[in-house]
Parts: sequence; structure tokens; C-alpha cells
Amino acid sequence: MIEFVFRIDDVARVRFAFSPLWELVHGLRVLADPSRRALHLPWVHAVRPRLRGLDIELLRNVVPPTGYIPDFLTPPPETPLPDFGAELEIVRATPPEVVANELRLTGWGSAKHGNTQRKNAAGAALPAMAAEPARSLEALCDQLERFWTAAVDPYWEGIRDLLEGDVLRRTRALAANGAEGVFADLDPAVRWHGDTLFVDRWWDYRGELAGRGLLLVPSVFVWPQVSVMVPPYQPMLSYPPYGVATLWESSPAAPPDALAALIGRRRAALLIALVSPASTTELSRRLNVTPGAVSQHLGVLRACGLVTGHRLGRRVLYTRTRAGDALAESPSAQ
Repeated sequence: MIEFVFRIDDVARVRFAFSPLWELVHGLRVLADPSRRALHLPWVHAVRPRLRGLDIELLRNVVPPTGYIPDFLTPPPETPLPDFGAELEIVRATPPEVVANELRLTGWGSAKHGNTQRKNAAGAALPAMAAEPARSLEALCDQLERFWTAAVDPYWEGIRDLLEGDVLRRTRALAANGAEGVFADLDPAVRWHGDTLFVDRWWDYRGELAGRGLLLVPSVFVWPQVSVMVPPYQPMLSYPPYGVATLWESSPAAPPDALAALIGRRRAALLIALVSPASTTELSRRLNVTPGAVSQHLGVLRACGLVTGHRLGRRVLYTRTRAGDALAESPSAQ
């Protein structure tokens, strides 16, 4: 069990960010054992042909399907506007002694979980990599870049929309209800009681945040679990974002007949699709209509007070308002 003890100023320092590197590393876990993460099978089937002949064997050795992942591969994101290239440079700057120590821990983590096949495959590679940490780090960074280009970057726009939407949703909950509002429905493994956040994990830790706050990082590929980082790193909790089940849908479910009769089938489909925030581009992809048509329908829904837009840099994410939620989730509309 992980226990993060909050002081009053730690609650004020709860913040959100997301990380391309976290998606990449946990995507490797999905590929290593898709049976544990069946939600992502459409992505697995799409990317496997792209990985044929791609040299990522060292990455596969250090990212087991379960257990410990070297922390230097997933540095806490430093900005709410993440950039893969900038994160990769942070990894490249990891001190060799840190690389060596965490590679040794990786071997222990695999054995701890009793994964015999995994232990045998990495048994020879991990000690050799730990013995030459600078060389191993350079090779791992090269393979991270290759895997990003082949398997994650082509899907990054849709992933980013979902992550940004979750950050938007939970930032509102934090402002309205404090820490309890954020953690109440974050994940079944997470529980807030008094001044302490409890996270169910296979290892134990208890400590005060000591004014550092907690970084919350939504991650598509961490589903269906959560991931935790503790000091000396920035305390961090990574969790599945709201609406993750919609990410790989080729088309959304048909809207309820009553709702379609009220506002039109296309606008009803848009309203249902906005169960999680999304951009015009993502809605266009999911509904298989032009961005122009999406924008036109969104304009009508917005004028009726059913959706609203939130600008994030150069992009706009659309979300349902409370009135939109009430209409889309009304029993009479089902």
C-alpha cells in the first residue's frame, strides 16, 4: 500500500500534466502482454506490422509486462504542454550511476513477480546493460525514438485530446471540491481519507509530500491499473483518463432515437461522443464527417448551451455543459 500524507499546502500544489514518454513506455507493456490490456487490441493489431524489423530489443528487456520499470525512462513531466523531444533529452541526461542502479532493480522487479519467461529473457541482458550504463542509456534513447515514430506518434493527436480533456475535467473538480473531488472517482485503487491518499500497490511506502504536492498524470496505456512514483522523484500518480474506452472506436454508437428526434441525428451523435472532451479533428475522425460539418453542428449545440469550448494553446477542446450532460444522459433520451 502506498500512503501519501498531505499537508494543507500540498493540496494547493496538486497539479496535472501528461507525458508522451509515459504513453510510449506503457505502450510497450501493452505490446508485451496484450491479454492484460485488451481494450488496446485495435492499437496492437495496427502497430505490430510497423514494428517488424525494428530494433527495440533493449527496450523490451527493461520494460516488463508487470513490475518495476526504470524510473529514468519516465521522468515526471515538467510542463502541461509536453514535447517528446524535450522529454527524451531529460532521459539522455540521466547520471550513469542512476541508470545502473535502476537497471539492477528492474531485474529484481521481474523476479519479484515470478515472471519466469521474462526473467530468463532479461537475465543476461540486464547485468550487462548495468555494467555499461552510459552506452546502454544512449542505445535505449535511440530505441525510444524509433518506437515513438513507429507506434505512438501516428496516434498522438487522439491520445492528446483525451488526456487534455481529462486534465480539464479534473481541474474543475479540484477547484470545486478540493482533493476529495479529484480522487473520489479517479480509480478503484485510489482512496482519499482524512489527509492521506491511499493507493493499492504490491509494494509499501508511506511519507509526507513535504510541500512538494502531487503530480497527477493521466495515461491511456496505463489502463487498467495505476502507476506511482515516490521520492526522491517528484511524487506522482498516473491513472487511466476518463473516456479511455472510446479512444480506439472507429465510430461511436448510434445515438438514442429520442435524442436524435429532438436535435437531429448528427448533433445527437456529437453530444454522445462528447462523453469525454475532444477536438474538432478528433470528432471528425470518430464520426467520419468533415471538420467543417463538425464545426457547424458544434456551433448550433454551443448556441443552445449544450457544449462549450476551451482553448489550450492553438487548439480548442469541446465539452458538454451540465445541460448537455443532462440531455445526453436523460432516461427519456435512452
